[in-house]
Amino acid sequence: MKKVNFLIISALILAIVNVGGCVESRTKLQIPQESYVLIGQGALFGSGEEGIVRQNLVITDDVSWQNLVSQMNTRNNVSDGFTETNIDFNTYEVIAVFDEVKGNGGWTIDITSIEYQANQIVVSVTNLTTGNVSSVITQPYQIVKIPVSNKEIVFETNYKNLGE
Repeated sequence: MKKVNFLIISALILAIVNVGGCVESRTKLQIPQESYVLIGQGALFGSGEEGIVRQNLVITDDVSWQNLVSQMNTRNNVSDGFTETNIDFNTYEVIAVFDEVKGNGGWTIDITSIEYQANQIVVSVTNLTTGNVSSVITQPYQIVKIPVSNKEIVFETNYKNLGE
């Protein structure tokens, strides 16, 4: 009798583990695996006159997008270098990351990965410096678009000095 109970319990545990594994597999398949599309990357050279602070933005509408592009173009027409400026916000949302204004060149800000998780999207941002390469005041930025999602977008930032 004990042997039969042991076999039944073992079979039940095995069935639960298998069903749990199938649910997990289905959940993973539902997570979109699309990568982001680069819109623009570089540096603003307006010595901070653009009025953009260090920030990570998620833009979900055309008015906010056009306001950001206008603000970025305050001193120099940087949007001329964008791969696109007309975004379909029914299909995409924009992620824009800005570093602080730097007193010299040699800085970048890079979105190194966008990871889709069950309840959130994790955007990894890395600030890099190769050391003081110019005396020009710069403000690094990167802008990408991703498919629209109702998930919370979380930013993780890492700082690296490649000049040491």
